[in-house]
Amino acid sequence: MNDGPVTRGRRFFKLAGMTAQVAGSYAKTRIKSIFQSEEAAEHDRHEAHELNGNRIARTLGELKGAVMKVGQMASIAGDILPKEIAEALRSLQREAPPVDFEVIAAQIERELGSPPETLFKRFDRVPFAAASIGQVHRATTDDGREVVVKIQYPGVDTAVNSDLSHLKLVLKASGLIKVRKQALDEVFREVKARLHEELDYCNEADNVRKFREYHRRRHPFVAIPDVVGERSAQRVLTLTYEPGDHISELAARGYTQATRDLIGQNLFTMMADQLFDLRTIHADPNPGNLAFHPDGTIVLYDFGCVKQIPDRIIDAYGATIRCGLEEDYAGLERGLDALGVLNPDGPKVELEYYKGWRDILALPFLADGIFDYAKSTIHDDVIKMVPGALKRIASFQPPSDLVFIDRAIAGHYGNLRTIGARGRPLAMLRPYIYPTDALPA
Repeated sequence: MNDGPVTRGRRFFKLAGMTAQVAGSYAKTRIKSIFQSEEAAEHDRHEAHELNGNRIARTLGELKGAVMKVGQMASIAGDILPKEIAEALRSLQREAPPVDFEVIAAQIERELGSPPETLFKRFDRVPFAAASIGQVHRATTDDGREVVVKIQYPGVDTAVNSDLSHLKLVLKASGLIKVRKQALDEVFREVKARLHEELDYCNEADNVRKFREYHRRRHPFVAIPDVVGERSAQRVLTLTYEPGDHISELAARGYTQATRDLIGQNLFTMMADQLFDLRTIHADPNPGNLAFHPDGTIVLYDFGCVKQIPDRIIDAYGATIRCGLEEDYAGLERGLDALGVLNPDGPKVELEYYKGWRDILALPFLADGIFDYAKSTIHDDVIKMVPGALKRIASFQPPSDLVFIDRAIAGHYGNLRTIGARGRPLAMLRPYIYPTDALPA
């Protein structure tokens, strides 16, 4: 337990201190490399990445809030960050240490006007879960409903802008990400917008209702909690309790391969329908936001991070996938340009370069047979492409419109691997990108 989130002044000094340490470490490593062999310089770079990855993860974990949330997002970006840093940031995916109950009780009283013991028949003092921007407690309402109460840590919402400004400064000062200032600013604007939405629990309640109604009509295999409006406010959200088995428990619970395959099919369909039909995605694929039932049901939690996708992006996304499958690399490049992936001021990339990425990323869809996610090496193969990507880094930029699409897809790829699902991804994808035609032979 701890007393609560770090105050705004201390956040500033902690982030500023981390920035100075990270920047100084990399500057020292770069200067030293001038006088070293390539082998010795590479060894020192590895050590610097490891040291700074742990330093960044430790600081972001202590601060909670927006910076910890961004660290969690970055942990799946192994193709952008040095692998030592990405691995260190994965520690942020684990449950955060909770704050003292008195802090939580005071926040509930500020938001709902009464202490939790008055508002609920039963309210567990020990948290059910703790995360970057708040924690969850089990409770029972006066009418006997089992619920979970999500309480935002005090002060988290007021620190978002300054936190992100300092995090961006870390990236620039350390040289970890070499992209155009305009592109990096656009990505941070996108992240900031989603974080401000995520910190508004009234907005999350609306998201829960929207997704619950959508999946109720289309997908009987998706279970979503219901909002208890009379016990919710901007920083407190009460939902009906929807139990399920955690992704790490499937083996112990005796889930068969057939059940895992069914869950994989349901997860793929749920994500594809959100993207191509609803055009609004649940954009936080953290394994803790999923649970499962032995009949293949997926329980979906935490609707704070939701991204509505513009029609032009959906159209370009589908066209880019089609061109990739058909090895139409000129069309694929046009799609990447429409998606904002290409740096308009950068050098043109030879079309042959795209084939290596296409052969890796499209692997699940290249044959109309069974694909075993548990045996997939896509994540490792992507890392092998990084040196070539770095040589062409001036030709590309991080597209703000894809930040949360990529986060969802990469995260669910990892979830499918953990589940150990097998399936026919091409057959499942076909209706979304070829709605009226058969896939060309």
